[in-house]
Amino acid sequence: QVHLMESGGDSVQAGGSLTLSCAASGFTASRTHRGWFRQAPGKKRERVANISPSGENKSYVESVQGRFTISRDNAKMTMYLQMNSLKPDDTATYYCAARPPPYSYSSLSALTEEWFLYWGQGTQVTVSS
Repeated sequence: QVHLMESGGDSVQAGGSLTLSCAASGFTASRTHRGWFRQAPGKKRERVANISPSGENKSYVESVQGRFTISRDNAKMTMYLQMNSLKPDDTATYYCAARPPPYSYSSLSALTEEWFLYWGQGTQVTVSS
């Protein structure tokens, strides 16, 4: 049974930093795609970043490019999202997602919410101006 749990959400001022973690169990990490999504009040959930099973390949939404870094430690079954230079627009509930095999895809940037099969409960990030 797959289980994902996010942690690290907090309230910070604009310009600050946070690191989110997503601990996982129930799948083979080295074969599983993982990603971060977020949902702000009144908005659709959007992809933030995702990472290939090995961690070698990463993709970011343009709005966080250069500010956020996704990483993973397969030995610890944990994925991270380092968030720097936070803006009020980053305020949202952040969710981690996973997709074990089998799968097919064209590119990391094309992976949508529907493509990922398993989700955590979310962690709140609030950025004040």
